[in-house]
Amino acid sequence: MKVLIEKFQTKHNTAPFSQIKLDDYKPAFLENIAAAKAEIDSIINNPEKPTFENTIEALDFSGDALDRLSSIFFNLNSAETSDEMQKIAQEVSPLLTEFSNDITLNEDLFQRIKTIYEQKEGLKLNTEQTTLLEKKFKGFARNGALLKGEDKLKLREIDTELAKLKLTYGENVLAETNNFQLHITNENDLKGLPEGTIEAAQSLAKSKELEGWLFTLDYPSYIPFVTYADNRKLRKKMAIAAGKKGFQNNEFDNQKITLKIAKLRNKRANLLGYTTHSDFVLEERMAQNPQKVKTFLNDLLAKAKPAAEKEFAELTAFAKELDGIDQLEKWDGAYYSEKLKQKLFNLDDELLKPYFQLENVLNGAFTIAGKLFGLKFTEIFDIDKYHPDVTTYEVIDEFGEFVAVFYADFFPRKGKRNGAWMTSFKSQSIKDGINERPHISNVCNFTPPTESKPSLLTFNEVTTLFHEFGHGLHGMLANTTYPSLSGTSVYWDFVELPSQIMENWCYEPEALALFAKHYQTGEIIPQDYVEKIKESASFQEGMATLRQISFGLLDMAFHSQNPTEITNIKAFEKSAFAGTTLYPDVAENCMSVSFSHIFQGGYSSGYYSYKWAEVLDADAFAYFQENGIFNKEIATKFKDNILSKGGTELPMDLYKKFRGQEPKADALLKRAGLL
Repeated sequence: MKVLIEKFQTKHNTAPFSQIKLDDYKPAFLENIAAAKAEIDSIINNPEKPTFENTIEALDFSGDALDRLSSIFFNLNSAETSDEMQKIAQEVSPLLTEFSNDITLNEDLFQRIKTIYEQKEGLKLNTEQTTLLEKKFKGFARNGALLKGEDKLKLREIDTELAKLKLTYGENVLAETNNFQLHITNENDLKGLPEGTIEAAQSLAKSKELEGWLFTLDYPSYIPFVTYADNRKLRKKMAIAAGKKGFQNNEFDNQKITLKIAKLRNKRANLLGYTTHSDFVLEERMAQNPQKVKTFLNDLLAKAKPAAEKEFAELTAFAKELDGIDQLEKWDGAYYSEKLKQKLFNLDDELLKPYFQLENVLNGAFTIAGKLFGLKFTEIFDIDKYHPDVTTYEVIDEFGEFVAVFYADFFPRKGKRNGAWMTSFKSQSIKDGINERPHISNVCNFTPPTESKPSLLTFNEVTTLFHEFGHGLHGMLANTTYPSLSGTSVYWDFVELPSQIMENWCYEPEALALFAKHYQTGEIIPQDYVEKIKESASFQEGMATLRQISFGLLDMAFHSQNPTEITNIKAFEKSAFAGTTLYPDVAENCMSVSFSHIFQGGYSSGYYSYKWAEVLDADAFAYFQENGIFNKEIATKFKDNILSKGGTELPMDLYKKFRGQEPKADALLKRAGLL
């Protein structure tokens, strides 16, 4: 346990993963919570009158050891979990919620904050200090500090229950993902599948001591299967299995949990004086309120729907012509889209993959970060990893100054949740003149190497790597005083700008020439492939936009109205999707019960932010294109005004400092071919 309580005696103060035992966590949480409580008590009991330094600043720097412990534990619970670890998570989550509530509902502490907040005009605070003061005051008010006795208790109960429900929701989705496997023993059933996918399925079967080939719902197995397998019945089997996670009336069913989460969120918002959960959430977003989000999504829907319907009609006609299929189903979409894409552009992922060896793509991202922001990444072998798959890097700037530690964890395994994300093991801040540099991690689930081939990425995986790396840069280049304003601690609908803008470099010949090299011959990707990648970038963009809008509208349907009337999740979801549906409904499937982004993660009332950020990233990248995609002056403006500033100022103010104007949707509509 000692290892998790004392300051780490490691290079760059990195987490000593190899020394941590599962039994260490709970006692360490108890001790670190007690230590953090003592820090809070010393702020409250300070006999001097409240000042910005002895209250607001002291509060922001308190609980540092607990924050580090939490980041280590919960990051591993997502990337390297076990039944035992999940059990600990269920035990410590309520303790952390209770501790958090002990702070936000402490009247004496709030009085000190309120006293300073009411004097803010005369305090001569700088911009970052003003932002911190407002954030602290609102953080307390929005978490019940203005509530009276009994209502405070109600809020505590809701928060504790929500923390447990969200964990259980995620555990159920993971269990359902792990519980399904498609075991194929007839080689004919593999027709159409890429060689690498077949090889990976054979390795997986072998590892489970089975003959034949094994496919799972993990993305690197699932996506190629539904995209390439000629066997329509098996595609259907896979698609339905993926769509019914948490919807099987078994021990992992999420229907009641989903409803409970939605209702508790609404109840919490009402308790705090807000009409709905969305009203509560969006007060602290660029979008400001539910009406603005719905207007944004519906305006986009009006532009995307005609394009999507036209694309769907083309796809339907193509499938009929090719295979005599009268009605396209959900398990046909990816398959025929890929075939149509090949026909139109003579381009398919299997043709491109040899040019996208994982190591080369990662080095490409590093090189681009070097050209833009002066960063240099060097792999290091003298810090601990939590799994052998992880690679570790030291990041320095053009002056040789240490910037960050970067962890890369790229392959699927049991105990790692699906998807891709960026996280941090240590955040950045400046205290007593020392700039504490961050430890950032990118976690993905890419196609792993096989006995005969290195890890070769699909183009979609290439853009995913750049996306998460963009989030990573936002964390690595953070340069703020206060930890709660550092890095990705920004408004939710702004956080995707650094990630989504990085994807743009994947389509630029000048950038691709740096890393898209054939893994066997070293040949740079041919120019006609690059042109086809660019041409195909807006292929079926209407349908893709419609899909994203549908998820945003489903999120808003759950959270921008009173959910107490909902009795049937499936029927409710169907009505929310009504204006965006292209494929026939699948009765056995329900998305809401495995929509982890909004029911387990932090995206509730925030899914729209992906499209919102696309408006920002298209507008921002247009600025680069006008001046050169490696223009150092524009890159420095982006670094200084966006990447390094965290949440120290309002996002729109930061954006205007970078761009000189507010963003316009034109660049996005043009890029998507929707103008």
